[in-house]
Amino acid sequence: MNFLKVVMTAALFVAAPTWAGDLSGAQNNAVRSAKQYLSMQGFSRKGLIQQLSSDAGEGYDIADATVAVDSLNIDWNQEAVKSAKQYLTMQGFSCKGLIQQLSSSAGEGYTVSEATYGAKQAGAC
Repeated sequence: MNFLKVVMTAALFVAAPTWAGDLSGAQNNAVRSAKQYLSMQGFSRKGLIQQLSSDAGEGYDIADATVAVDSLNIDWNQEAVKSAKQYLTMQGFSCKGLIQQLSSSAGEGYTVSEATYGAKQAGAC
């Protein structure tokens, strides 16, 4: 039982968000970039990390991009709503089609739960 406690405590410690004071210079810059991207459009966690770490995006190290994104307090459901509304301004989608677009790895990369929330809140369902 004590082993389980140690493992669970370690898992919680590792999963804890990083405070801004604990971030490296590159990670702080990635946080600034992430905030800029989020102010312009909706992103899933996966999509934002990909944007920050992509050579076509910002080119941050994937570990730095991940730490930066995870240090922010982002409501991914609200980001999905923002993305869903953006899609609906460009073209019509069925509920199922919008959820698929939002959750597809070729699309936005939201979880199915986030995508469903976004589609419903945007009025597609």
